[in-house]
Formats: sequence, C-alpha cells, structure tokens
Amino acid sequence: MHRDNRRTLGERVAKAAEAALARNGYAAPVDVLTGIGWLPPSTLAAWRQGRIPYLEQGVNTNLSRLSEAMRLFRAWAREKGLKPSEAVYVARTPARPLLRFSKSGGDGVEKNYRTHFVSPALSEKKRAALVEKASRPPELVVIVPLARDWTCHRCGGTGDLLMMEKDGPACMRCVGLDDLEFLPAGDTRLTRKAKAKSARHAVVVRFSRARKRYERQGLLVEAQALAQARDAG
Repeated sequence: MHRDNRRTLGERVAKAAEAALARNGYAAPVDVLTGIGWLPPSTLAAWRQGRIPYLEQGVNTNLSRLSEAMRLFRAWAREKGLKPSEAVYVARTPARPLLRFSKSGGDGVEKNYRTHFVSPALSEKKRAALVEKASRPPELVVIVPLARDWTCHRCGGTGDLLMMEKDGPACMRCVGLDDLEFLPAGDTRLTRKAKAKSARHAVVVRFSRARKRYERQGLLVEAQALAQARDAG
C-alpha cells in the first residue's frame, strides 16, 4: 500500500476509534468499520440477526485492505495504552448462536474481531461492567408486516408478526415465540416491570413509510410476567 494511502486510512481509523471510545467507553472493530463507512448499518443489523454468514462478507472493501485497517486499529489502541477485553457476540435470534466475523473462521482472527479496547483510567469494576454490557445479547426484534400475504419460509404459514431469518421471514410458532403476549407501547412503567419479570421478550416494530424507519409498537412478554406486572400495580 502507498504510504499516503496508509496514512489516510490510519487517520480515518483513528478518528472512528476515538469517536467510539468517547461514545461507548470502549472501541471495537465493528465501530471502526461502521465509522469509516465500510460497514453499512443495515448490513451490520442483518449480520446481528444471523442473515449474513460472516461479517466480512458485508464489508465494502477487499480482505487485504480490511486486514490493514484492523492492524492500524490495534496499533492505535496500543499507542493509547488501552486495555484489551474480549466480548461475546451472539445473534439476535431465539437460539442465540455465536456470530462469525471472518471468512476463514480462524480462532486468532475471530478473537481479534471480538476484542474491545477500554481506557486504563477506568476502575476494574467499570471495565467489567462495560464488557458485560458489550456482551449482553441483543434484544429480539419482531416485525409487524405491512403486507399480509407473506409466507413463513419454514412451515409455509403466515401470521400477524414475523421474524427475519437468513432464509426469509419466519412465523412466531416456528421461532418459538407464539406463547408470548403483546403489550402495546405507552405504559412505560408496566412495560419495564413486565420485561424485568419475563425470561423471554421481544421488541415489536413496524415500518413507517412516512418516516422511512422502523418504529416500536410494543413488547412480547410471557403471559405470567405480564399478569404479575399488572398485579403489582
């Protein structure tokens, strides 16, 4: 790589990493890739939902340049004296499988992608809290479809709600969430209590054509948890 190009990439990586560190308290490879524009947020979301087999497939550059960016990121972290901390990435699906980052799937490469860098100025307790937060499984997301003629790719059925999977939309029965009850958005206190008491929950969203974004409609929670939350007042 030409020295000028390397310097330009290094500056872009450093800028994205600095922004992530200021925003989250740590900097991670996915933060850098989104920050420099190589990983579109929509692609990152699809990967987290398990709809892309490995993250590198969705990065808009070649593997050589990608490897160079990650090397520059680790060099930036060493220069800053940041502490490495390995996080766990699981898919936003009920089964919670581990997410894969690289085409090769090699242990060393996967570990590099999972490693976050945290400020040494933070206490051990705060660093542990950041690691726990970063490793927390993402909330499941269920969609209210705009069209009613969709078909579950597993069973061929349909329904009022769906969850997107790698092979297409899936119904609530097939993903194992058909026993949950819908709690509409609006009562923040009840939602918070029901969510805390429910071992399983999923956020329900619907796409707004006017705002061109998904908007939260409510929550799916266990019936017992919802009843207990209502009884608690």
